[in-house]
Amino acid sequence: MDNTRGSLFMILAMAAFAVEDMFIKAASANMPTGLVLALFGLGGTLLFMLLTKQRGEQIIHPALLSKPILLRSLSEITGRLFYTLAITLTPLSSASAILQATPLVVVMGAALLFGEKVGIKRWLAILVGFVGVLMIIRPGLEGFTPASIFAVIGTLGFAGRDLATRAAPPVLSNMQLGVYGFFVLMPTGFALLLYSGEAISFDPGASMQILGSIIFGVIAYNALTIAMRAGDVSVVTPFRYTRLIFALILGIFVFGERPDLMTLLGGTLIVISGGYTLIKNRRAPRAKAA
Repeated sequence: MDNTRGSLFMILAMAAFAVEDMFIKAASANMPTGLVLALFGLGGTLLFMLLTKQRGEQIIHPALLSKPILLRSLSEITGRLFYTLAITLTPLSSASAILQATPLVVVMGAALLFGEKVGIKRWLAILVGFVGVLMIIRPGLEGFTPASIFAVIGTLGFAGRDLATRAAPPVLSNMQLGVYGFFVLMPTGFALLLYSGEAISFDPGASMQILGSIIFGVIAYNALTIAMRAGDVSVVTPFRYTRLIFALILGIFVFGERPDLMTLLGGTLIVISGGYTLIKNRRAPRAKAA
């Protein structure tokens, strides 16, 4: 039941993340990317602080300085910064496709760091999903642009964040982790703004889009944290692949992107591999009970 719950929350998180990406990409077309990232971090921090106070929890907890939280913050900065650059400079569907390599990195890390057992069939299912990702990326060919390296670096950052979330002190709630995760985006965004040298400018439409990204970002962040803490990492993480499906839909209907046949076939493989993993996970407890 924990693995099923974790898988469902992962799917919810991926849908919300895709909508968040859509809003950030749209806002970055009219406002500096660094400012968008900083405002996104500010809004998420304030909202999670409010939720934390409502639960009667400490906003600044002593565990904030623990090694897993510090590593999680560094990974959050890396993942969010470079993936934001990726979705603003490349098609949403392409950046999301590269991001789907995250589960493979996370599963490898879980096996090495946490000693989780990953059966051969589950490994094969994950690898099939990764083949689907490669069909979409087509490294070395026309579909892989130089700016796509930002998505690759962002993928490594998000994988590190997920693994650090698993190792985070149990005394910290999902809301507290959300505060810390969003807070580090503010200085990161302002640093990017200073580095780019872009002038600070506000656009009413972009401001509303940032608000939308904050709302869906908080939903996604909380659902992801629940998913990573609820079930086995090797079972839950393959459902990250569903983010690609949501991104493809938004890319087509919002940004007018036109994925080709290879992209659609790759996405189909990803969905099949994730579905097989869930079915395999449900059968295992029944067989054990029998």
